[in-house]
Amino acid sequence: MHSVVQIENLTKEFKGRKAVENVSFSVEPGEIIAILGPNGAGKSTTMLMMLGLLKPTSGEVKLFQGDPVSRAVHERIGVMLQQVSLMDALKVKELLALFQSYYPNPLSMEKLVELTGMTSDELNKRTEKLSGGQKRRVGFALALAGDPDLLFFDEPTVGMDSTARKQFWLTVKELAAQGKTILFSTHYLQEADDIASRIILFNQGKVIADGSPLELKQSLLRQSISFKMNETTKKEILMSLQDVLDVLEDKGRFTVMTENPDHVLRKLFELDMKLEDVAIEKGRLEDAFEHLTVEQEVS
Repeated sequence: MHSVVQIENLTKEFKGRKAVENVSFSVEPGEIIAILGPNGAGKSTTMLMMLGLLKPTSGEVKLFQGDPVSRAVHERIGVMLQQVSLMDALKVKELLALFQSYYPNPLSMEKLVELTGMTSDELNKRTEKLSGGQKRRVGFALALAGDPDLLFFDEPTVGMDSTARKQFWLTVKELAAQGKTILFSTHYLQEADDIASRIILFNQGKVIADGSPLELKQSLLRQSISFKMNETTKKEILMSLQDVLDVLEDKGRFTVMTENPDHVLRKLFELDMKLEDVAIEKGRLEDAFEHLTVEQEVS
């Protein structure tokens, strides 16, 4: 099975400054990939080059083994950019019908309504009368109009309320389950943690991390097990256990720092320690993000 996206040694310069430098990665069918990074990291520039809206200074982008600007590729992708600009003086249903006409096998109007949650009132509204949240739903519907195999979302939930945001990601998961491939950028790191099967983290124009949310957190962050005990326990016994990095004690509550909480917890139960009120604190994606970006800037 061929990769949906192939990027090799991609570089983009603006007035002598490298916004993207020697970036390479591939995307497989059905992946949900979050592209993360601080402002100016190069993620939006990379996405624009993937869409053929910017020409690389050097390197290569291929979508479905083809040129991003080709008609054959355009018929297989859908795009929802952060700023949604809609043609005035058209009703929403007219605009959707226009976009459907551009594709050989578009989704039906009924399916677009089902996936995006638009109401009959919204379908009959003129685009200039829509609220910000309604425009986001229409932008989502336009991205889906051609029944694309590959979807690009740039900060898709900005301006959405919590209910709309939840519905949006449920639909994205449904699309991925159908075999569609999704790439999205977001500054809501919890969204990336909850939704993405893989995260590509940019900083200073380069990819500095690539893996699942769990892999990134486990490889970068300490985790902890905290508990209370009825019996007297010496800190030295806990420190002697394999994979224990440190032990803290505060008012009878122990906190064991480790990169392998499952193994340490198993050992504690094997020793028949009478644990109470056990809590496992996993690393947060925000902490991994900060760790990586700060570490690269220091180095």
